[in-house]
Amino acid sequence: MNFLAHLHLAHLADSSLSGNLLADFVRGTPEAHYPPEVVAGIFMHRRIDALTDNLPEVREARGWFRSETRRVAPITLDVMWDHFLSRHWETLSPDFPLRAFTGYARTQVAAILPDSPPRFVNLNRYLWSERWLERYREMGFIQEVLSGMASRRPRLDALRDSWHDLDRHYDALEARFWRFYPHMMTQARRKAL
Repeated sequence: MNFLAHLHLAHLADSSLSGNLLADFVRGTPEAHYPPEVVAGIFMHRRIDALTDNLPEVREARGWFRSETRRVAPITLDVMWDHFLSRHWETLSPDFPLRAFTGYARTQVAAILPDSPPRFVNLNRYLWSERWLERYREMGFIQEVLSGMASRRPRLDALRDSWHDLDRHYDALEARFWRFYPHMMTQARRKAL
């Protein structure tokens, strides 16, 4: 899962949106650095990542990547799941429009920015002002995101080309998303993530 899905599932679970978004920027044990609700959100994010990586649908989808992009398939798929969530937001969350949800999430996250790692603060400068969560619905933007990640991390250069795998398997990926994501939403509502 990427940013939008983590925020969405955190909201459904009444968990800390801040902690769920911050988690990728925190190593080790966060208890000494953040309030308990943020720590709980960090741990929820980590559980969701472990669960998602081991879903049969996700393992199957990783196998559809070419040999030159298979190493970055998990990262590419995380971004793609956000694409489907953004694209189908009105169906999955009809009572909370995406633009309103994005504003709500931004407000929640803003509260922890003064005590956050610089990389996380920098991410937030662009995430909200450039409307990433809404723009995930556009495949052209997904390509930009993957290319941007490749530019910032040369060892992940294969991300630049991995969108071809997404394009080639788009319908099958969308079908897999519908198999697992609504179930994860139910788990989040039951506080079982």
